[in-house]
Amino acid sequence: MIVQGAWGRTGLVVWLVASLGRSATAAPFRFERDTLSFTNSTVFEYRGGLAQARTKTSDADKPKRYTRRCFVMSRSVLQFHKFARFEPRGAALDDGELARRVRKVSRIQPWKPALSENERIAFPGYANLRQMSKARARLLQENLGLGWPTYARIGNYRMFFRADDKGYQEKMHAVLNETMANGGFFVAYLSDYPHFRINHAIMIYGRRPSRPGSGVDHYITYDPNHPDGPRELKWSNSLRVFNFQKDKEFPGGFTKVYQVYGKWLQ
Repeated sequence: MIVQGAWGRTGLVVWLVASLGRSATAAPFRFERDTLSFTNSTVFEYRGGLAQARTKTSDADKPKRYTRRCFVMSRSVLQFHKFARFEPRGAALDDGELARRVRKVSRIQPWKPALSENERIAFPGYANLRQMSKARARLLQENLGLGWPTYARIGNYRMFFRADDKGYQEKMHAVLNETMANGGFFVAYLSDYPHFRINHAIMIYGRRPSRPGSGVDHYITYDPNHPDGPRELKWSNSLRVFNFQKDKEFPGGFTKVYQVYGKWLQ
């Protein structure tokens, strides 16, 4: 109970503002709960990190592929974490209403502050995004957003005029650390231009402990190409470069990092 005589009107207002601020803070991010269950399929097939010609598939198989959506999926995971709430005891929405609400979440500017619980867009019938995206995958894929506009994003063009700027990578490292320290999330565009071994987007949501004296920072990421588990991005303090985890699409190693969706036109 608050005693106004002890706090005064000003103290009461300050307490209420602080309480509202806390209620609008997004809960800790959990990969198995807060990510999409489906995969961003690559346009090409890969072997050892090198692109190969894709084998021919039947026409019936072609519509099932969901490609060129790494930006869309990274952004959407962030938006659902900040602007949506799930109500597992409610009845699931029909396709029309669910599609409308998915589009509503996807159109909120991702850099805006997290909404308070009562302001969030409700999704009854599911416990979390992972569960809903598994049950209604095609509907989400059709309403999260188009992939091709991400190629024309203004912020992507930094890869051309910042290609050899290690100072800018140090700035991105500092922004990433500040974002993590404030409990935020960092959507990263990865590029090794002019080589094009990687041209991809991920969402960084946490840090892993570093071995003392190693000079390497470890970050935990959601990679839309790999819904099975988190992947790792590293920063070398001595070399002043980022490195991304090896997989079938990427031979591993050096990549530049550019923050996207952190502010307007980024």
